[in-house]
Amino acid sequence: MECQWKPDEQGLQQILQLLKESQSPDTSTQRSVQQKLEQLNQYPDFNNYLIFVLTKLKTEDEPTRSLSGLILKNNVKAHYQNFPNGVSDFIKNECLQNIGDSSPLIRATVGILITTIASKGELQNWPELLPKLCLLLDSEDYNTCEGAFGALQKICEDSAEILDSDMLDRPLNVMIPKFLQFFKHSSPKIRSHAIACVNQFIISRTQALMLHIDPFIENLFALAGDEEPEVRKNVCRALVMLLEVRLDRLLPHMHNIIEYMLQRTQDQDENVALEACEFWLTLAEQPVCKEVLCGHLPKLTPVLVNGMKYSEIDIILLKGDVEEDEAIPDNEQDIRPRFHRSRTVAQQHEGGDSIEDEEDDDDDLDDDETISDWNLRKCSAAALDVLANVFRDDLLLHILPLLKELLFHPEWLIKESGILVLGAIAEGCMQGMIPYLPELIPHLVQCLSDKKALVRSITCWTLSRYAHWVVSQPPDTYLKPLMTELLKRILDSNKRVQEAACSAFATLEEEACTELVPYLAYILDTLVFAFSKYQHKNLLILYDAIGTLADSVGHHLNKPEYIQMLMPPLIQKWNQLKDEDKDLFPLLECLSSVATALQSGFLPYCEPVYQRCVNLVQKTLAQAVLHQTQPEFYEAPDKDFMIVALDLLSGLAEGLGGNIEQLVARSNILTLMYQCMQDKMPEVRQSSFALLGDLTKACFQHVKPCIANFMPILGTNLNPELISVCNNATWAIGEISIQMGSEMQPYVPMVLQQLVEIINRPNTPKTLLENTAITIGRLGYVCPQEVAPMLQQFIRPWCTSLRNIRDNEEKDSAFRGICTMITVNPGGVVQDFIFFCDAVASWMNPKDDLREMFYKLIDCGRGWEPLIPGAYVALFLGGRVV
Repeated sequence: MECQWKPDEQGLQQILQLLKESQSPDTSTQRSVQQKLEQLNQYPDFNNYLIFVLTKLKTEDEPTRSLSGLILKNNVKAHYQNFPNGVSDFIKNECLQNIGDSSPLIRATVGILITTIASKGELQNWPELLPKLCLLLDSEDYNTCEGAFGALQKICEDSAEILDSDMLDRPLNVMIPKFLQFFKHSSPKIRSHAIACVNQFIISRTQALMLHIDPFIENLFALAGDEEPEVRKNVCRALVMLLEVRLDRLLPHMHNIIEYMLQRTQDQDENVALEACEFWLTLAEQPVCKEVLCGHLPKLTPVLVNGMKYSEIDIILLKGDVEEDEAIPDNEQDIRPRFHRSRTVAQQHEGGDSIEDEEDDDDDLDDDETISDWNLRKCSAAALDVLANVFRDDLLLHILPLLKELLFHPEWLIKESGILVLGAIAEGCMQGMIPYLPELIPHLVQCLSDKKALVRSITCWTLSRYAHWVVSQPPDTYLKPLMTELLKRILDSNKRVQEAACSAFATLEEEACTELVPYLAYILDTLVFAFSKYQHKNLLILYDAIGTLADSVGHHLNKPEYIQMLMPPLIQKWNQLKDEDKDLFPLLECLSSVATALQSGFLPYCEPVYQRCVNLVQKTLAQAVLHQTQPEFYEAPDKDFMIVALDLLSGLAEGLGGNIEQLVARSNILTLMYQCMQDKMPEVRQSSFALLGDLTKACFQHVKPCIANFMPILGTNLNPELISVCNNATWAIGEISIQMGSEMQPYVPMVLQQLVEIINRPNTPKTLLENTAITIGRLGYVCPQEVAPMLQQFIRPWCTSLRNIRDNEEKDSAFRGICTMITVNPGGVVQDFIFFCDAVASWMNPKDDLREMFYKLIDCGRGWEPLIPGAYVALFLGGRVV
């Protein structure tokens, strides 16, 4: 029988030698160990040796035995389906025999091995596993009970879904009542395991747990004062999740739960305090928050504020005592991977800014990037932020007295936390803060030159949260002093401060826009100087600040002296970077904004930039083909290179307009674009459609021969599930219509039905609705006979979509289209004419001939025979264009 397997002594010694060597710090030894392990994997019973060392070889030291188990776990992960039956049975048997090993390390390793086998689909093929583990829970031997519980906890974490399915005959109906019995066990470790196991099933509202919800909650309350931190942590975690899924059961006890969580948020153990602090974040999302929490605000506010101080560990991790580190190169591991956000075409709105797809990230509370771990400080700040959004100015009653003390405190650590508090409440309490800002903003501007780097960096962030108010005041009062100090901080001798200042300045640029034009020379001077000063990580943030500046001031950047300052360092970096360097992403994004802003000013630089972008697209496509045909020899390419290149080409087309024509004529970009438009990856298609629209506007003579190939692809991409792809395809169709004129006729059936469906779809994002309305209008402008018959199906959502966007060329052509279609099919608008009047009233200054079209349709006594019954005329007289 296989279970009597015995190792060969020589083979065993060889493996033990390998295990010893693999603990060596030397990388070349590690590499040779890795190769030998791969060779040994050719032998079927190699895994028997590994389990033997883990479970039977008690003479060996524990780290070596555990390592043997972890190597076996990796083999299970990679090749379990190839293990011979005898081997897998031997391993399973040994695991169950040794789950109660006297060593906690070995027990934990066996538990990891069991859950890895279970997650390889083996829960179905190992029917005795769960009953056996549940049986072992009742063992008198502590090690056996703890080992079995450790394994069950891991299985519950890894296989929660399958445990609650019919595949296994619903074992949770037995397991959950069993776990609940152990909440009162004498061992804290066992109590902790028991809660952790049940916690896995709260969020999914597993029925077996919902049936026992009341005893579960009672048991949690009974453990509230447990002396073991791990137990308290799991109790807090359970209550936070129950808040989301079974608020009804907690409501009767809410007063006591809040009091309990207030204590736990101040727990001596930071892990417990962090779990408890999550409670306030979750509660803020519940509609009952205001009602149940308002009486507790006087106690809760100081607790959260107190949690926002840096802990001693934070300061050590952040090297808070190191003030000057600008000359120290960055550790490459600390630089987060950057993901490019593909270009999305959006309309300008009344009120100024263009609205990105509704997936935009807010400036989050991540003020200390390098401790990317979630900690009590960040959680407390996030909780205060969301509660400020719930309670608005009512929160200030409790915050202001604390703030006065904190912001002017002599101890830097306390003052720093006060500045973070001020930033955290900015969004929710803005109205109530306004009376204090004339005094606070100058104080914060002073804090920008504090001697502690951590104070300077948090001040940058907090000021950025009030940038909107600063920009709304006369520029000399606050904007100019703030900008002057922030620019100094961009050149700070501390890298964390440089980073915070660059990010804050980018926010200020977005808010201030053309207010910055008078200071452009001074701003560029600073940003360009930073190029020579910055280490790797901050250089990437600097690109963003320059790109945002270009977006904010637009064509005002197109002056020879500014171009002379800005372009040489950018082009120098561009020449230094290799095609496979990911630093190209932020640099290309930055150049895309700069090219769009400089317009003709970018001409001297455009040829090499254009050429390299085309090459990047070509290389990526070629690599993708190689990978597809011979995946074993060629890796899949990183398509972000192609996406960023397509977006920069769009920026060039938008900035250079007709000047790009010769570059397009001399390249194969249209062939490449045709391939990109059919790529499997949505972001590639999204960027290629943006480029198609921009090239259509810039040099249609080169696009026109390909329209018969492009239009069917655009039609199949009108799928609103992929918002951004659909949005850009829609926009491109509109641009093509304007250029094609009546020749668009054969293509209308390919797209019209989908566009009408999108505009009538509930919950469609604003950007997509606006672009769809404009494209339908443009199609109707060039092919009224084809589109007008459907007027009644889209007129109402069409009008409501376009009533808030600014006067511009796109809006102009869309409204000409709708007027033409109404002329062809007046019956299609009669029922919704009031909506049409409302949309027309959104115009500030329509061109004269468009105004005439409006008059013609809305009878204002000009003597024309009105095409529409005149009942609505009076309603329209309040509109602006009449």
